[in-house]
Amino acid sequence: MPKILIVDDDVALTEMMKALVQMEGHEPTTVNDSLKAMEVAESIKPDLITLDLMMPELNGFELCELLHNNPKFSGTPIIIISAKDDPESKQKALAAGALDYITKPFSVDAFLEKIKSFVTI
Repeated sequence: MPKILIVDDDVALTEMMKALVQMEGHEPTTVNDSLKAMEVAESIKPDLITLDLMMPELNGFELCELLHNNPKFSGTPIIIISAKDDPESKQKALAAGALDYITKPFSVDAFLEKIKSFVTI
């Protein structure tokens, strides 16, 4: 069962995303504090990570870069899920190591298709 780490400071959104990936047969873990995300990633060794960009403390760009540059996670796909819909943010996220970008609000189908494109059961 693929493990998916969902990092977003919006608790309601992470719970919804958790339920969606569970229905697809994945094992989700949610983190609502970006400073704890690296520690959780180390313990669960996810097959995919979703990150919000606008979080307090450590923002999504910084966390994405930290994860991508860590040899333990350099091969782990990272999908950014953010309300930021400008080309600069998308380019910066991809430069930080993200493989894809979804804009909030997103459709359930689009979200699940992105997940499926990176992990299979």
